[in-house]
Parts: sequence; C-alpha cells; structure tokens
Amino acid sequence: MNTAPLVTVIVPVYNVAGYLPQCLKSIVEQTYTRLEILVVDDGSTDKSGSIADEWALMDERIKVVHKPNGGLSDARNAALDVARGDYITCIDSDDYVHTSYVDRLYKALTATQADIAVCQWADFAQGNAPKTAPLPEPPVYKQYSQDEAIKAVFYQQGLTHSAWGRLYKRSLFEGTRYPKGMLYEDLAIAFDLLLKTGKVVRTSDTLYYYRRRSDSITGTFSPKRGHVLDILEGLEKRVSLEAPRYLPAVRSRLLSASFNMLRLMPPCDPRYLDLSYRSWNNIVRLRDSCLRDVHVRARNKAAILISYMGQAALLRAINGK
Repeated sequence: MNTAPLVTVIVPVYNVAGYLPQCLKSIVEQTYTRLEILVVDDGSTDKSGSIADEWALMDERIKVVHKPNGGLSDARNAALDVARGDYITCIDSDDYVHTSYVDRLYKALTATQADIAVCQWADFAQGNAPKTAPLPEPPVYKQYSQDEAIKAVFYQQGLTHSAWGRLYKRSLFEGTRYPKGMLYEDLAIAFDLLLKTGKVVRTSDTLYYYRRRSDSITGTFSPKRGHVLDILEGLEKRVSLEAPRYLPAVRSRLLSASFNMLRLMPPCDPRYLDLSYRSWNNIVRLRDSCLRDVHVRARNKAAILISYMGQAALLRAINGK
C-alpha cells in the first residue's frame, strides 16, 4: 500500500484540445504516483472536456470537474474547494512537466522543511516543445526565509509569483482563494501565501515546460492588463499600513509593472489613455525612491534615468526606437 502523502495536481482547462493530451500524459507518467489529478473544464467550447473525460476513464486518479466558464481563478478555486491532497501543485493545461516534477519538488520541500518548493522552468515557442533531459544529481537548493522570499518575489530577484512550477503545503490555501475574473491572479494572492510561509526552497532542477502562445490571454494587449496595476496599487496601500518594511519591494514591483505597461500598449492609442496616465504617474511618483533603493534591478534604474528626460523619451527607449 502506498503510504506517501497525497499530492493534488490542479489543471484548469479552457479550449486547449491541441495541448491537453501532452499535459495529462506528463502528469500520469509521474514517478511520484500518489496523485489526485483535478482537471477543471471551465466551460470549454472545443473538445477539451471530452478529452479530459477520456483520460479519466484511463486513469482513476483523474477527476474531471465540468463547470460554466468563470476564468482561470474560478477554475483553480473550484479545484481547491474539493482538493484532498496534503500538498497542492498547479499545472497549466497548455504546458507540461518532467516525469520527476512532483517527486523532485516533494523531496526539495521535505529535505529543507519548507512550505513551498519552486523549480526552474524552460519556456518555448508554440510548436517547438523541448525534450525533457536527465536531471543532475544532487540538485542544488536555495533556501529563503519568509522575509527573503517576499523581497525576492517583489524585487523580481530569484523567485516569481507564478502559481505553476511549485509545490505548496495545502494549509497555505486555507482562507485564501484566487480573485475571480482578474488577470495576474497569482500575483494577487502571492503576498498572502508568503505571509503564511516559514520557508521557501528553490531547486536547480528544470521541471516545468511553459508554452508561449500568441493567442493566450497574456499574448495580446487589452484593458484587462491594467489588473496588474490594480493589484499592486492596492497592495501598496495595504502594505503601507500592515507591513511597511515591505513597501520598497512592492513599490519596485509596481514601478516595473508600470514600465512594462507602457512598453506593451500600442503607442498613442486613445483606448488606453487611462492606463498610460496611470503608468506614467506611478513612474514619476516612485522613481526617486526606487533609484536610491540598492535592491531595484539595474534595468529598471536605467529606465528611471531615461524617464527624467520625459515620457516621449522613455517610450522611444522602451520600444527600441
């Protein structure tokens, strides 16, 4: 009898019929076998739902939840509400993972007594999926205290806020759910999860394969991209009251998001004037303190220096003109 802890794998699915079989194959072939695989069909209009059902017939560990479309956050929350695992991991349905993904993350987490284990990832363009490679022995672990992890995420130095590519203790999600209908939903709860975390470990293993799709919700520009400013501006206000020691790090992340917003949006497009104004206002408001902050990334400091020449000069620089 397998007495290993149960790991819940959450796979939100929406119109990914062309990618889902590769994703599910990589999960069912895991060397760590005690899995609960929750596939949430979020109102797909293609064959994704039926593909998930077919895989569930072939592997009893797969449970499929069919629900009306509510977005990525709603799909993940639906799985979290019924998850039975001692540990949780999220895998996006257009990505895939190394066969040792769960096993190596679990070993990293337990070896260091961490609450979150994070792996390296490889990203690839559509149609150019890399082959998984043998993993070196032994892996190298980088450990972060709660304070170090929060700063690493918001200063963008060594850790990201992504939901995928990591293994969580299930207890971290007690009382915490993803905000429905919002892009950057993983950023929205990153601070709350980290506040519950005693330690984070990052392994040197490359275990996650992230597909960059031109038709994804983050592959095109829309006003919804402004959600990242909503999240970070709200977090800035909250942190200033509850945990001011992290305010410089949050402001660094907000400055970075504001630069990125200006870089991505179509120039001089009247539909995005509000986002353009908010982004530029954040840059002007935060640039002095961020320039003095030794932890702010060099690329952002370079953009700050250009911003003193005016918005037009900044736009030319970040758009490569």
